[in-house]
Amino acid sequence: MKIAISGAKGGSGKTWLATNLACTLLTKGLDVSFLDADVEEPNAHLFINPKIERTERVNVLVPQVDGSLCDGCGECHRFCAFNAILPLGSETLVFHELCHGCGGCAMVCPKNAIKEVPLAIGTISEGRKDGLTFAMGTLDIGYPRPGPVIEAVQKKAKPGSLTIIDTPPGTSCPVIQALAGVSFVLAVLEATPFGLSDFRLALKMLERLKIPFGVVLNRLLPSSEREVMGALYDMRIEPMAVFNEDMRIAKAYAEGRLAIEAVPGIGQTFERLAQGLLARVS
Repeated sequence: MKIAISGAKGGSGKTWLATNLACTLLTKGLDVSFLDADVEEPNAHLFINPKIERTERVNVLVPQVDGSLCDGCGECHRFCAFNAILPLGSETLVFHELCHGCGGCAMVCPKNAIKEVPLAIGTISEGRKDGLTFAMGTLDIGYPRPGPVIEAVQKKAKPGSLTIIDTPPGTSCPVIQALAGVSFVLAVLEATPFGLSDFRLALKMLERLKIPFGVVLNRLLPSSEREVMGALYDMRIEPMAVFNEDMRIAKAYAEGRLAIEAVPGIGQTFERLAQGLLARVS
């Protein structure tokens, strides 16, 4: 069973919710895996504090041109939809940042001047904490394609475990990749007008992907309660959990501490959320 924590707006509380929920589920005796798929800015490890036991590099295949065989015919360039390879006089240039690794340029080259070679683009770190299986991906700085690193992270879930996936923000390709194969999504709604606007985009994405979902309302303020709760009522959505704005939570988060350990009473809300979630996905 794979459960993703998602939501279109950055900073809505996805990592906060994912880490506290995973640790709550762990106290129920469940076998839990945690995957940090927000590979451009992973930070779940700051709260879970796992003991990292191994790391590995993530490689993609990119073209390498043998200048002694290439005659600059341009077949590779005409094939490539992303303009990642360009014959320029006596030299053929390869732009690795644009390459999607399809291998088509090597297939169409009439001189067999192109071969695919591995290029490292990120790192997977694996470890454990109190029985929790943990893995996170980190995309190398300057590389624009997080998809392969996210895919590599997804393969690190312990077979048979209940898996919590912390997804990237937004509704673009990295999020779609992170949601591949999930059973259920907890969509986090930051209780602000901006958060509500982005939340509607997230719902459209989930509806298009046909993934069952529940909603968690985060950082609710009295000033925004009427607007946000009214919008959810119009969408016929009842939140599975509501977390009010609380400086104690913000302080614990800034200190890298789990709210269920630092804020009295909040553990009960997470217990109810965990029970409701298990009832929905079982």
